Amino acid sequence: MTARRRPAVLDAAVAVSALLALAWFTGGQAALGRIDPALALPWLALVWVPLALVQNHRVPAKAGTHHPPVPNSTGRRWAPTFAGEHGFFHTMILLLLAQAILALMLAGQMPWAQLALVGVGAALAAWLATRLARWRAGRAMRGIAALLLIGAWFGGSHLLLATLYRTPPAAGAPVTMLTGLPLRWSADGGMAAMIAEGANDDPALRRIEAAGPVRLIDSLIDHPPAPGGTLFLAHPRALAPRELVAVDAFVRGGGRAVILADALSGWPARHPLGDPRNPPVTSLLTPLLDHWGVTLGAAPTGEGRPLAADVEGARLRLFSAGRFERFPAACRAHAGGRIVHCRIGGGEAWLIGDADLLFAPLWQPAPGWAAHLRRADTMEWLAARLWPAAPRAILRPIWIRAIEQAGE
Repeated sequence: MTARRRPAVLDAAVAVSALLALAWFTGGQAALGRIDPALALPWLALVWVPLALVQNHRVPAKAGTHHPPVPNSTGRRWAPTFAGEHGFFHTMILLLLAQAILALMLAGQMPWAQLALVGVGAALAAWLATRLARWRAGRAMRGIAALLLIGAWFGGSHLLLATLYRTPPAAGAPVTMLTGLPLRWSADGGMAAMIAEGANDDPALRRIEAAGPVRLIDSLIDHPPAPGGTLFLAHPRALAPRELVAVDAFVRGGGRAVILADALSGWPARHPLGDPRNPPVTSLLTPLLDHWGVTLGAAPTGEGRPLAADVEGARLRLFSAGRFERFPAACRAHAGGRIVHCRIGGGEAWLIGDADLLFAPLWQPAPGWAAHLRRADTMEWLAARLWPAAPRAILRPIWIRAIEQAGE
């Protein structure tokens, strides 16, 4: 008497449901606010291999089947069902269709590159699972091989995704950076402690320097921006009138500037209140902004959590960001006026009302090497503004549309 065959569509539904649940709860989609199909890639072998092994021993061989019967540990001969290539093909199609629908519903876009990657990965994982299920070996040996395959697939997939999501370093003219934030020499305890500990650069500065050439300066008079480069003012200390004139002349002459001007910075102070080594509490660029016809409003009150803002397809996380209440018609507002892009003379300037944008806990992936598990596109978006000609990553996160689009 033969066992009754379970419908193939039920096997496919179970496998796809398991993969979607793993990607959502364990793969990072729910925690990161993303619906990337690629985040299911590391879990393919964990679902494919056990189901292939189980299904391979469930149904007795029938006459006329094109798959060769496989002996199980009891010596009886069984025909593969889920382990067959056709079953995997149908399951893969169902998986890709489900992921495409979720991406359209939750993010409003079709991630073709990620779907293609998952399709290739699913086909490869299916082939490996099928070969393992048909391997004529004892139960213990196949169990060990299955664990090794699942572990190797999981680790290799994460390494591959980290590479595909990582932006290659830029080349060209260096960015000239002036900041009042404690990004370098941030050790406590005075000069002796700094010498003993080394530069101890903040993660934001390390990431910016890894993205492209940077000159970190303390005076625009002594170190003017490089021709063809970008000027990056990251919530600087009070600039001398000559420096403000130099910034204006650089931008109007065709230069490009990215300016962080926070009405009330939440950057942690490492020193006692009033110590000049602490970052400025509020923006000291008001004279420059006034000259450009821009007014930064007061910082919001009662904002206790980061705010998601989608700017030109990138997800940023802002914290107590000020709004630009007045700006010329040549400016375009983003994120409810918290970010504006202005044409000034022959050049352009990005104005961001939030210095906390660079604060590592708001954007840094965990672990740090896992570029595919980042919680925001902050540094990638910033690098694209600082080096417009920089190469882009092969894959980009697919962010679930925020319920609160930063006031827009």
